[in-house]
Amino acid sequence: MRTSKGLYILTEKVQADGTDGNCVTFVLHDEDHTLGNSLRYMVMKNPDVEFCGYCITHPSESKINFRIQTRGALPAVEPFRKGLNDLMGVCQHVLNTFEKSMKEYRAQREEEMQ
Repeated sequence: MRTSKGLYILTEKVQADGTDGNCVTFVLHDEDHTLGNSLRYMVMKNPDVEFCGYCITHPSESKINFRIQTRGALPAVEPFRKGLNDLMGVCQHVLNTFEKSMKEYRAQREEEMQ
């Protein structure tokens, strides 16, 4: 979604009037099940999260409604941020492992060619 200044909004926060910040729906634009399910898994690992789920609004739209409800006074934004950071860490680990394996494979192939 593009703003009037030409900037892209990737995430919106939706909260019902009269509710505290422990139950929030985040709208993620230009995303699908790949991020939704991975992020849901990472957020649910937090013991302070009571509910976490997502849905794709419509197959022709590329946006996710991602809902988090926490126990106690913990704001839902905190496990959302932690889940994103943890997921980035996992992705970085996978990338590093892949690059290391490719480097080893290429070195082995060069050795066999000589």
